[in-house]
This record gives sequence, C-alpha cells and structure tokens, in this order.
Amino acid sequence: MISRLDLDALQQKLAGTPLQDWSAGLPGQIDAKLAIGHGDLQRWYGAVEALPALRVEHQELLQRFSFDGPCDERSRAALKNALQGLIPWRKGPFELFGVQVDSEWRSDWKWQRVAPYLDLAGKRVLDVGCGNGYYMWRMLGAGADSVVGIDPNWLFLCQFLAMKHYLPDLPAWHLPLAFEELPARLQGFDTVFSMGVLYHRRSPIDHLLDLKDCLVKGGELVLETLVVEGDAQQVLVPEDRYAQMRNVWFLPSVPALELWLRRAGFDEVRCVDVSMTSVDEQRATEWMRFQSLPEFLDPADHGRTVEGLPAPTRAVLVARKP
Repeated sequence: MISRLDLDALQQKLAGTPLQDWSAGLPGQIDAKLAIGHGDLQRWYGAVEALPALRVEHQELLQRFSFDGPCDERSRAALKNALQGLIPWRKGPFELFGVQVDSEWRSDWKWQRVAPYLDLAGKRVLDVGCGNGYYMWRMLGAGADSVVGIDPNWLFLCQFLAMKHYLPDLPAWHLPLAFEELPARLQGFDTVFSMGVLYHRRSPIDHLLDLKDCLVKGGELVLETLVVEGDAQQVLVPEDRYAQMRNVWFLPSVPALELWLRRAGFDEVRCVDVSMTSVDEQRATEWMRFQSLPEFLDPADHGRTVEGLPAPTRAVLVARKP
C-alpha cells in the first residue's frame, strides 16, 4: 500500500521547502502505522485493487468532482462494484465514468459556500481531518499547487486511493496520520484547512495554536465548525451526545470563535458563512445506508436535535497568521 501513497513524489514536491525534513521521515512513520493497521484494511484495499483499468480523458475539479473516458458497461459495473466495496461514503459526491457516488454529505454545497472567499492559486495546502479527500481534489481544482491531507481513518484513505488510482499525477497526498502525529512548528503550509474538526477537540484553543504552527508567516487558516447563537461569551458544552455524536465538546458562538482565534494569535479574522445544515445536505443514500441527520433531529422540530439542543449550524471563518 505504501507505494500507492506515492511518498517519493511527495518528497520531491517538498524538496527545498520547510517541509523537506518532515517528508523524509514519512515512509518510516507510515510503515509503523501500517504494521498496526485495521481489521478491515485488507478488504478495503482489495476494493481499490479491484478497480478496472480505465483512462481518464476529461476531468473537472473546479465546478464539481467528475472524470470520464472510454468505459463499456462491463467495466462500469466492475467499477461500481469495487466502489461499493468501500461503503459507507460520507463525503462527496463523486462521478467516475458515469458512476455516481451519492455520498451522505453534499460536500459540494459546503465547498460552494467556502470557495468564493479563497485564493488557493499556487498555494501549498494542508487539510486537517481530510476524510476521504473530497475537498483536497476541489482545492486542486481551485488552483492549489499541492495538497496534503491527514486523517487516521483507513477506510477514508482507501476511498481517496480509489480516486488517486485514476488521477495518479495530480499533486494530492492523503496520509493516514492524526493531527497529533505531525511534528510541532512545521511552519510550511500557505493555507491550512480544519473543517469539521474543532468541536471534536477537548482543547479547542490548543487546536487553533497547533493549526497556526503549521502555517508560514502570513499564511491563512480556513476553519469550519459547529456554532450556536450568542455573544462572545456564549459556548455550548453538551452534557452527553450532540446530534447522536458522542465526541462533541465545544460549540461556540461566532463572536466567541472570533475571540478564540484572536487569542490564539490570528489576525484579519472574519466569518464568511453561517448555514444551518439541512436534511437535504446530510442524509442516508444508497452509498451510506446508516442513520443520518433526519434521524438526529427532533421529528417535531427540525430546529432542535433529538437531545433538545440547537440543530447543527456551521460557520466558516478565515484568519491570517501574522
């Protein structure tokens, strides 16, 4: 599997940058992770190996994720079967040779809300908690020079590798690492994304400080997280679950989040979007058959979760490292 990660190409891309020494140690670090692995990893990787050999002639990453080329019905059936071996698909949608992967999240909707406020042209990007890499491909579509994503989930890695199988030359790399496994003070990325991560952190200020340490001077943070209404002192701490999620710790108001970013040393802090998540944006599909947002909301009042808390609302903030 490590050959699929294409670490040689990543090291070549990062040669001469502040990330060169870090990239040199990645093969050993990834090998150690693979030695631990996961009980289903062989099955998931087998699905990637089962992908038919097809040639991409047209690709679109700016307006959506899709690629196409010659593909007969037999190959299309084999492609769909292999991709279904990687269910559940949380982020997407993806379109490959006419096969529509209808993921749980309409991640393209979120990207449409974020993209107008980004300038990724020529940027070296880190995507923290990148999931299956959907946004990484869209970042390349928006002009990023290279994108490194980190997420310790092995299924998400295999879903990324399914796309990389057909787009091997694009400068995107998914590393099966947790954020804590990055070295301190990397200070090598022009833009860092943290989307859907902050509320899972027991110490949100530390997370913001660690994100800042990944950035070059003048670099930009793009932060997306759950929020609640209120003033700069308003923060919701769920007693137990939030929308059936166990590991949700802090839901600040937008003014509180702006304050946290300033206290963490960012400037030019601005909120560019606030949107309540709809049951059309997150729902069960053929490609993710488990419970989803409709089951996590109060059936009599979609403005509340089943726990009686405010329904999921997400904000996107952008800030600069001085």
